[in-house]
Amino acid sequence: MISLQARAKLNLSLAVLAKRPDGFHEIESLMVPVTLHDTLTIRTSDDSDVRLTVRFGGRLLEPAAEVLRRDVPTDDSNLVVRAARLLAAEAGETRGLEIDLVKEIPSGAGLGGGSSDAAAALVGAAEAWGIDWPRSRLATLAAQLGSDVPFFLEGGPAIASGRGEQLVAVGGIPALHAVIACPAAGLSTAAVYAHCTPDAAQRGAAERLAAAFVAGDLGTAFAATHNTLEPPARALAADVSRLLDSMTAAGAVRPMLTGSGSACFALARTAAEAHAIAVRLEAAGWPGVFAVQVVSAAAG
Repeated sequence: MISLQARAKLNLSLAVLAKRPDGFHEIESLMVPVTLHDTLTIRTSDDSDVRLTVRFGGRLLEPAAEVLRRDVPTDDSNLVVRAARLLAAEAGETRGLEIDLVKEIPSGAGLGGGSSDAAAALVGAAEAWGIDWPRSRLATLAAQLGSDVPFFLEGGPAIASGRGEQLVAVGGIPALHAVIACPAAGLSTAAVYAHCTPDAAQRGAAERLAAAFVAGDLGTAFAATHNTLEPPARALAADVSRLLDSMTAAGAVRPMLTGSGSACFALARTAAEAHAIAVRLEAAGWPGVFAVQVVSAAAG
């Protein structure tokens, strides 16, 4: 039996630079993993099927978070199943898998839970089946599954470009704290991107932001966080605007959307600061609030 954590991510910056001929958007983003995570447990089976069970855990089990316990498919539409079957097809593996997924990352929130789960499934399935491939070969499969999956395969802070699959690792990002909050409704990634206005002038901003964090110039870094997708997300979901305003009222500095939303976050200098903001947001009635820490280095 193999157990793996699949971490959520935050986009400390997300610049949409242009629409690509293949229908995707060219982006640049400084992405960091955080301590909020799902858990996958993987076992081999005697038949050739890949079976997935999903249950909720952590704060998603709390009554206030019931609205965030969205249906998670267990068939081929789930990236976990697709990841395992893609690896089996590429490696000529005929055995099956039993995969148990405990969801603690809200779905449809821009936190990358599905992509992170897929990356963990690739790693776990390879280990369970004894497929000794280099990480670079798994990364080729990860890019086929989704734009964010290669990031989670690497496991540490990185600047993502292209459609998100081109990665440059960033060392030296401080282990900052953050508070994440989710409105009741999710957002469609496709809809948010369809309503955004690309801004080529933001090219290089992720690298400058990373340099400010690495240098410890947190005042400059906090002020330079940005997300091109925030205006369309606000326009499509009134709760996103209300949440960002509520985070400011709770004492958050520079709250912003992560990914295509609907989750929002704010960085904090200390765990106590993040916890205090989280308590105020919970008191204001927001259903999904998490105090987390940035994971500043890849595991292993």
